[in-house]
Amino acid sequence: MVDVKGSAKTGMTVTVLYFAALRERIGRETQELAIPPEGLVVSALLARLGAADARAASALAEEPRLRVAVNHALCAMDDLVRPGDEVAVFPPMTGG
Repeated sequence: MVDVKGSAKTGMTVTVLYFAALRERIGRETQELAIPPEGLVVSALLARLGAADARAASALAEEPRLRVAVNHALCAMDDLVRPGDEVAVFPPMTGG
C-alpha cells in the first residue's frame, strides 16, 4: 500500500472513504494516507489530501460545508485523526 505521494506505507496511515458526489468527483472510493504518529486535525488531513491531487483539491474546496466522520462518529474540523482511524468524507447534504 502507498500513501498519496507514492511513498511506501509506514504503518502510520488512515483510511479515507469518499461518498456520493465526492467519490465521483475525486474518482475513487477509498485511499490510504500516511500521517504523522501524533495524528492530524481533520482540516489538515483534508488539506494534505487536496495538496496531493488536483481532483481532490477541487472536490474538497467546500471544506466548511463537508461532513466528516472519524470511526463512524461525526466530528469537527479541529478534531484529531490518529493513525489507524477510518475517515469518511461526505459532500454537503440538503434535505427537503
